[in-house]
Amino acid sequence: MAANKAADAAGPAVPQSFDTLVVHAGREIDHATGAVAPPIVVSSTYTRDPDGELTGEHLYGRYGNPTRDRLERCLCALEGAAEGRALASGSAVAHVLLSCLEQGDQLVVSHDMYFGTRRLLTQLCARCGVTLRSVDLSDDDALEEALAARPRLVMCESPTNPLMEVVDLERLAERVHAAEASLLVDNTMATPVLQRPLELGADFVMHSTTKFLSGHSDVIGGALLTKDPSHPMWERALDVHKLGGAVPSPFDCWLLLRSVATLKLRVERQVDNAEQLASWLDGQPAIDRVLYPGLASHPGHAIADRQMRRPGAMLSLLVRDGFEGAHRFTGALQLVVRATSLGGVHTLAEHRAQVEGPDTSTPPNLVRLSVGIEAVDDLRADLERALAAV
Repeated sequence: MAANKAADAAGPAVPQSFDTLVVHAGREIDHATGAVAPPIVVSSTYTRDPDGELTGEHLYGRYGNPTRDRLERCLCALEGAAEGRALASGSAVAHVLLSCLEQGDQLVVSHDMYFGTRRLLTQLCARCGVTLRSVDLSDDDALEEALAARPRLVMCESPTNPLMEVVDLERLAERVHAAEASLLVDNTMATPVLQRPLELGADFVMHSTTKFLSGHSDVIGGALLTKDPSHPMWERALDVHKLGGAVPSPFDCWLLLRSVATLKLRVERQVDNAEQLASWLDGQPAIDRVLYPGLASHPGHAIADRQMRRPGAMLSLLVRDGFEGAHRFTGALQLVVRATSLGGVHTLAEHRAQVEGPDTSTPPNLVRLSVGIEAVDDLRADLERALAAV
């Protein structure tokens, strides 16, 4: 018994694979109680001794929390990061990053990116005196012109949302650093199961943890991680995060920790389904085009094959007959859920142009599919029925 206690105190052996990390990182045994499941610490404040010194590691819930610490350790392990912070949403991450920039700075973003992030950055950059430049990051000439203006930060997604474009992250990182700028990659769509941008040269990685990392459509959260804690922008981000207070609740952190334990299993099943559905949909007469990096016809297929383990669980469909065709298609779905968001165990479909409104740059006939873990034959039957309505 004593030997077991000594082994527990020393901690578990260093995990050898990602499959082990998702189960154990941040979920260490609680030695105070022996609990296998991590406890939830809900306290908003922490005690001091008679001399005014803190009795533990924490001061105040906005600055840190033991349950949040566990989640941050977990996410760092999964992304190969040196340091990370959990936030209240993916949009809060974008807000923190913008707060790190100064009047006169330039921010370069991908010409295709999540509509909510673009809208947030467009509004706030104008107010803060930051120049926002939207660029096709795969266009060498356009990127060269943007980098010649000496931006402070380049922000990209790969694959992008919702056009599923693929950016060569390693090459982009080299060019960004040559221009003395920093690179942030939003890895929400790929997840660290399929892609680790810090290993490809990115300075920062962000997530909407609401999506695949949570995976059950019951948590709102975000995360920002870095491989270099001494980076000046990271140091400023820590201040903004701590003082701004956009932190997740202990319960949300606990739910995320619980969900991450099955991340690899969920994503692998979702990609299995997405690959089969993309191949089948690619030959359907009611579909003009399937946007999916796993298809050999996709322009970024070779890059995705090189920098991703697998091509992901997200695909977009360009439905025949424009806006009305896409509207009829989504309206006829019965098993696939019509809802915003992505990455959950349910398969979700969204007619993006209808959601984004008249200012959208998304094709009017684009339907985004976030493929879940249901039986693929059931999903195919529902999609086939809906395609008949087009």
